[in-house]
Amino acid sequence: MAKVFITGSSEGLGFMVGRLLAEQGHGVVLHARSQARGQATRAALPQAQAVLVGDLSTLAVMRDVAEQANAWGRFDAVIHNVGIGYREPRRIETADGLSQLWAVNVLAPYLLTALMHTPDRLVYLSSGMHTSGDPSLKDPQWSDRPWNGSQAYADTKLHDVLLALGVARRWPHVLSNALAPGWVPTRMGGPGAPDDLSQAHLTQAWLAVSDDPGARVSGGYFYHQRPKVMNPAAQNPELQNRLLDYCGDVSGVALA
Repeated sequence: MAKVFITGSSEGLGFMVGRLLAEQGHGVVLHARSQARGQATRAALPQAQAVLVGDLSTLAVMRDVAEQANAWGRFDAVIHNVGIGYREPRRIETADGLSQLWAVNVLAPYLLTALMHTPDRLVYLSSGMHTSGDPSLKDPQWSDRPWNGSQAYADTKLHDVLLALGVARRWPHVLSNALAPGWVPTRMGGPGAPDDLSQAHLTQAWLAVSDDPGARVSGGYFYHQRPKVMNPAAQNPELQNRLLDYCGDVSGVALA
């Protein structure tokens, strides 16, 4: 059985993945933004080994959560599920002077990847909206552009695919993939989302633990346990390196 850490797993898809993996007998460590959410999550899924706590919008807390995770030893798989959605009405700046949307959706997965003990598998949650993401990497945190929450979100989801594929290329010993869960009626997706919620969490679990040859690949982008056409820009090694280097500059931690 595998040991799996899932960020952003106090509710929604992250919690659904954690519950599924726990029911399958895997060791699951969850993550919540606050102590109150952590306690509620622990009560909702007592089979979980632990619930780590930290708001992954600041560098200090990203580092702290990485330390908490490392205290549990090396995980077989890490699912980077944490994220902020596409309906943010304005740009929110963190204590570090970063865009909160970008910090949570992109920098947190990057920094946890760089600081945690390297697992066998990495899974990054993206979105079908990544296909309309801006591949220029100009003003990635929307410091100068007039705010557009939907476009800013799409940009971060493209960055997540770039991150997954860049890690796959730099770390050939790790299976690193991205996926789209579909537009499903979670708190983030909204009640009118049309896709099947019962299918939305299965690909994450499959990529994290399955021995299916289709899951034991790297550098892929998936939807419902099948390869999915991705934004061609995500496959550009130069863009992958630029994003990884940018995240390293912002965080002060280079990806080895």
